[in-house]
Amino acid sequence: MAFDYSLDFQNLDLRKHPELYRVGKGEQGVLLVEPYKSEILPYWRFKTPDVARESSQKIYELFLAYLEQDDFAGADMARKFLQMGYTRARRYANHKSGRKYKNNPQKASSREEQIQARKDILPYQVDPLKAESAAIFKEKWIQAKTNDKYLQLLAKHKQMYEQE
Repeated sequence: MAFDYSLDFQNLDLRKHPELYRVGKGEQGVLLVEPYKSEILPYWRFKTPDVARESSQKIYELFLAYLEQDDFAGADMARKFLQMGYTRARRYANHKSGRKYKNNPQKASSREEQIQARKDILPYQVDPLKAESAAIFKEKWIQAKTNDKYLQLLAKHKQMYEQE
């Protein structure tokens, strides 16, 4: 099932209501779902490889702690933060400003303008430090998403709560 953006995330504790948590695609909801966002976000950094190493290790430790508590939503949120560490560091590795497009496709007023905006990609300016930071996060993200207990809890969560 798709991630449910209609929930009142500011007032909803998904640790108490795991039945409302939806995995969605990729990083959906990573900056919404509480209390996990507040628990993980303070550690999320990727400015240098040393910072990325420390950050990804701490987030991976949180991931393992959530698994230890059979807290799937928490583990999945930690996995999403690791994935976002990879994708954002990779974006900055490729584009110094962190922006991929000259104009934001999401702010286009028509479908045609959106398509055109996605064609106007800013030039690559590879930053090897950010690329290394991305690789560090990617390694932890892969470890998380292939973790046996995580995969078991994912299957159980989908079976219990995400059947349509």
